[in-house]
Amino acid sequence: MKRYHVTTFGCQMNEHDSERMKGMLEALGYGEAPAPEEADLILFNTCSIREKADSRFLAHLGHAKRLKLEDPERIVGVGGCWAQSVKDEVFERFPFVDVAFGPGQVNKLAEFLTSDSISAQGFFEFEGFTGHLPDKRAREFQAWVQISVGCNCNCSYCIVPSTRGREVSRPHGELVEEVRRLAADGVREVTLLGQNVNSYGRDLRPRATFAGLLRDLDTIDGIDRIRYTSPHPKDMREDVILAHAELAAVCEHIHLPLQAGSSRILKAMRRTYTRERYLERVALIREHVPDVALTTDIIVGFPGETEADFAQTLEVCEEVGYDGAFTFVFSPRRGTLAGEITEGLVEHEVKVARMQQLVEVVQRRAAEGAQRFVDRELDVLVEGTSRTDPSRLRGRSRHNKAVNFSGLASPGEIVSVHITGASSQTLTGELSLLAGVSPR
Repeated sequence: MKRYHVTTFGCQMNEHDSERMKGMLEALGYGEAPAPEEADLILFNTCSIREKADSRFLAHLGHAKRLKLEDPERIVGVGGCWAQSVKDEVFERFPFVDVAFGPGQVNKLAEFLTSDSISAQGFFEFEGFTGHLPDKRAREFQAWVQISVGCNCNCSYCIVPSTRGREVSRPHGELVEEVRRLAADGVREVTLLGQNVNSYGRDLRPRATFAGLLRDLDTIDGIDRIRYTSPHPKDMREDVILAHAELAAVCEHIHLPLQAGSSRILKAMRRTYTRERYLERVALIREHVPDVALTTDIIVGFPGETEADFAQTLEVCEEVGYDGAFTFVFSPRRGTLAGEITEGLVEHEVKVARMQQLVEVVQRRAAEGAQRFVDRELDVLVEGTSRTDPSRLRGRSRHNKAVNFSGLASPGEIVSVHITGASSQTLTGELSLLAGVSPR
């Protein structure tokens, strides 16, 4: 049996795509190898959102080059956003790569592997959904569901539209049937994926809505939890917020990217909302879902960001009190408007100092907010053993909070946990004696 090894970089959509790559490869008769050294096919699913992702990937690619020199029969494949972004030069820069493909042509990997061609091949058109391919899930009770691909936004810093194309939604009925199949296969939690999930369905005829999709998925027996990522604040409308309040399966967690707290910087980013509009969305969310957990994305050091602009970002973080945030230092991406800016660049030392301030505020407010969970009973979907203490279990609450707790339960069960402690990152607790276990 030939063996493969997949290394994944980047976002949840890439994790989804990698599961589809694995499913497709196993349908072709490949088995999974625990390390690249033991694989006949070394495959990378790449990210190009930030410079750090590029650097990490290139280090791994150098290792693959050495392994191919040891065994020229090994196949090295590169998929994902980075491959798409350098499609015109990938084989010139990296002649040892055998096959390269963008996010829209994962299926072409199978075509390459079953062909008689021995020449390097690249596939970079935007077509089809990886959601149509077989999958190999990391956990049998959790699944990613790709509801759309691409993005119609024009954020000045973002490379996604050029690597994943214009937004295309999958048919509503097709998604409902996929989730029904997943439920029948033992899945309890689905996470809906798209570059902008809450603009889902506008390109379909008849037109569909994201809120309507949530309502139909909520009716499927066996699906206990529905999550999604990522929405855009400009499209976060009341019907979606009400879904969180009214539908049993839709979780009390919303990831609402801020990016910057200054309206001036938001305009330069081409985010199409202001600070005030963003805070109005937060207020509406909290009006309908008072116990919601809010998380966000924030970029530090965007070109032209002054101390006053950055202070406004800190003010928003203080006011909102996020439960968590993904924070990034701005890095220019080729082919983006922000990547061409040469004036008003923020010095690296200033970016680092601002990042430290931001992380302190986010973590302090997250730790304060997490105290609301102490002495409560929370339903936790068990994922496995704790990463820091093998004698304890780990899972996630409906608020997407990591919970480490003592007691006996199996992965895939939903258990009631009495929360005894909280930090900015995790909750701790004990299996409740007052409530039972909800097995599959």
